Amino acid sequence: MTDKKTKNRAHWENEEKKLDELVDKAMWPGGEKAVERLAKQKKRPVRELISKLIDKGTRFYELSRIAGFGMNYPEVKDVPCGGMVTGLGKIHGNWTMIMANDSRVKAGTYFPITLKKHMRAQAIADRCGINTVYIADSGGAFLPMQADVFPDDQQFGSMFYNMARMSAKGLKQITLSTGGNTAGGAYIVFMACQSVMIDKLSYSFLGGPPLVKMATGEVISAENLGGATVHTQISGGADNFCKDQSEAIEKVREILSLEPPQKLYSHRYPEAPPRVPEESIYDALPATIHRSINVRKVLEAIADDSAFHEYKKNYAPGRGSNIATGKIRIKGLPVGVIASNGVGIVFVESARKVTEWIVRCSQEKIPILFIQNSPGYMVGTESEHMGIGKYGADMVRAVSCAQVPRIQLVIGPDNGAANYGMCGRAYRPHFLFDTMRGRTSVMSGRSAAGVLLSIEERKREVKGNPMSEEERQAFSEKMIEKYDGEAHPFYCGARILNDRVLKFAEIRDWLAMAFEISLLKPIGEPAFGNFRF
Repeated sequence: MTDKKTKNRAHWENEEKKLDELVDKAMWPGGEKAVERLAKQKKRPVRELISKLIDKGTRFYELSRIAGFGMNYPEVKDVPCGGMVTGLGKIHGNWTMIMANDSRVKAGTYFPITLKKHMRAQAIADRCGINTVYIADSGGAFLPMQADVFPDDQQFGSMFYNMARMSAKGLKQITLSTGGNTAGGAYIVFMACQSVMIDKLSYSFLGGPPLVKMATGEVISAENLGGATVHTQISGGADNFCKDQSEAIEKVREILSLEPPQKLYSHRYPEAPPRVPEESIYDALPATIHRSINVRKVLEAIADDSAFHEYKKNYAPGRGSNIATGKIRIKGLPVGVIASNGVGIVFVESARKVTEWIVRCSQEKIPILFIQNSPGYMVGTESEHMGIGKYGADMVRAVSCAQVPRIQLVIGPDNGAANYGMCGRAYRPHFLFDTMRGRTSVMSGRSAAGVLLSIEERKREVKGNPMSEEERQAFSEKMIEKYDGEAHPFYCGARILNDRVLKFAEIRDWLAMAFEISLLKPIGEPAFGNFRF
């Protein structure tokens, strides 16, 4: 291994250790004391329940693990893991979305980031046509922030709207109540296709005993007001009575045991491992974010047999080659690829090639993987006169209208309009994964500092108070810190601007899972907007 490769690998392995540290904080809020408190309540941590719920020997693909850090809400700085666990696992061989409140985080109450995480998971389940299991243990809305979580679209009521709409499509909504579900949280139980409650552990009511006493003067226990016996034998609000969590998990599995097997709407070829180690990505990607890359080295590490069937490889050398297009297979699944190459700047020729390839993939009904490492579209007189705006817009139109599953993987700069043309979050990819090398923002810190400094200098000159060299330096450093900080995968992951920050060694497995789930629904016919040829 060359010295440069050694340094690259060491750098990224160190960066991924920082990811591990943050994930550990997310998965163990409150530490051992919190687990001990659960045990006294005859509860287990939700990830233990999930491990029993999914098929033995299979894997749970957890999403948005670092959500909620650094949110600085009133009274709360961090909401570890967004206060809930979401992810994908197989139950009786069928992919299922699993969502679980973590009562160790503010009694499972909902902050704005909790709502965003909950509804992102529902959106994936709805789009991919899979059932959902809710493991419910929530005090409802975080009351000090009620104006931010209760009344609007994409706030509390939207969770139940989504449940109703998915149920109407035939997507099962199964709730396992493992604790108290109060006020709005109660509807997770009541709106399920089937719900499971546990004796003297599950409670569900629109208003708990304190509110009932205040409103009516009635004094009643939680058990007698809305326990498992009440709702399975008297009110009919729940369907299945269990004595403990273990029995309840088996009941959920039993309910889903009669679901028909899922069908994959794609031919699957025999799988072949890459001819190079998956870890070779660590050597191929420079530690310096804005350095040129050879994206074919990345594809070698994730493609079956390391084979990349390239499209228009020799088109417009130096300008069309800044994006590589073609086909690979990932664990037997055929995938179209659009991958930033070199320094990743999108030229007119690159944009035209990408637009054409998106249309071709859409016609062939094969999903598309966007590997994003682009600081933006090329600017300047020459590019404008050649039509970068027009052809860049065509690229954005094609991305917007492509009816095939689309997944974005960010491995470098992700700035400006290139975020749009390469299927960023606003373009609704089925999944969006980041890496520790990803940097998502309107522009790099250095570019932003230059633009904003020139504006600040003009303002100060008009006021007759020009900036000193020390002030210029301090201003630039502040802007660089702000923009680069907000572009970091930790910042983006905390706000669920990605579905997971992947280690390089995880990329192939996660892409295979994501494409498989995305292909569980039929692919429609292509229909594209108004191209300006």
